[in-house]
Amino acid sequence: MDPNIVLPLCSSLLSFVFALFLLDQWLDRRRPYQLIWMFGMLWYALSAGTEFLGATIGWSEPLYKAWYLIGAVWVAGWLGLGTVYLLGKTRFGFAFAASLLLAGLFTFLSEARYHYPESGASASIYFAVAVVAAVAIVILTVRGRDTWPHVGALVIVGGSAVSLVMMVGAQIPPPGYSVDAATGIPTGELIPGYLRLLTPFFNITGAFALSFGALFSAYVYMPKRRLIRYSLRRDQEAGRLAANLVVAPIAVTVNFVASLPATVVALFRGELNSRVPATILIAIGGFIPALTSGLNRFGSTSAFFLGELLGVVFLFAGFLVSLEVFGDIRVPFTDIVLHRRRAGATAQAEAVARGR
Repeated sequence: MDPNIVLPLCSSLLSFVFALFLLDQWLDRRRPYQLIWMFGMLWYALSAGTEFLGATIGWSEPLYKAWYLIGAVWVAGWLGLGTVYLLGKTRFGFAFAASLLLAGLFTFLSEARYHYPESGASASIYFAVAVVAAVAIVILTVRGRDTWPHVGALVIVGGSAVSLVMMVGAQIPPPGYSVDAATGIPTGELIPGYLRLLTPFFNITGAFALSFGALFSAYVYMPKRRLIRYSLRRDQEAGRLAANLVVAPIAVTVNFVASLPATVVALFRGELNSRVPATILIAIGGFIPALTSGLNRFGSTSAFFLGELLGVVFLFAGFLVSLEVFGDIRVPFTDIVLHRRRAGATAQAEAVARGR
């Protein structure tokens, strides 16, 4: 069987199933992150669906445009935005602001390095948007406002709407699509520069939020060994807070690694909160397709479809393990419960996520 047909088909079907589970959970509990993740997995399914159709009936300009817009631009951004809303009551805003700055800077440097055709001033505009949004998020986080995720939503949802308008009006040179001659996997070579530059902007922001946000959640729930101390309390002096913000990424990384032995022991004893393996699976699921998509962008396409399938497999596995956040797992849109959460576990998990 042709892997260019089988792998996207499996990715699309599994993503649709995952989206249905998320929609069912949202209808039951009405949490914003569940609805946003549902859209993210719907984009994932549709993007993989275009790859399946392209491999079976042949590529066309509309199919190529849909593939790039939905898959290369929207998917990572929307999945990351779901994590932003999940952690919206915590100080994860600092990390998300940093991811926006990195995405904007990388987008600007990408244009300076490759000079994409028809990019114009788009790289500078995207960088400016990233800086303004990051500053706003930091200010809201310092003030203890839980409205900072709305700034992220303005960037991702607003950027998605703008990208749709730009893609509809984009002129694609003949034959209207581009595929790697060796692997048959689509590439973004013919997409105008102002749209291609949205890919690193959305993907770095979204993949960082999804993967690092998952690891942040794992760090919250795992038994911790703090080798490096830091504090992000809002009542400390501005200079001290700034110094702690610089130390925090290093401290969390070192403490996370130092805490792994105790985490493994707790796992084998059956004492580990299920949020830890769940969020680690989600982090892996966010990292793999981000890596293979990046390789695709730079001409290495052979692992693209496999990475896409592994990504949704790990994301779905993390969802199913994460009972404390998602509550009962049941057949979607029915009362048939496949697994019931422990009493009070959901409330406890959400209290920790809110930073209480």
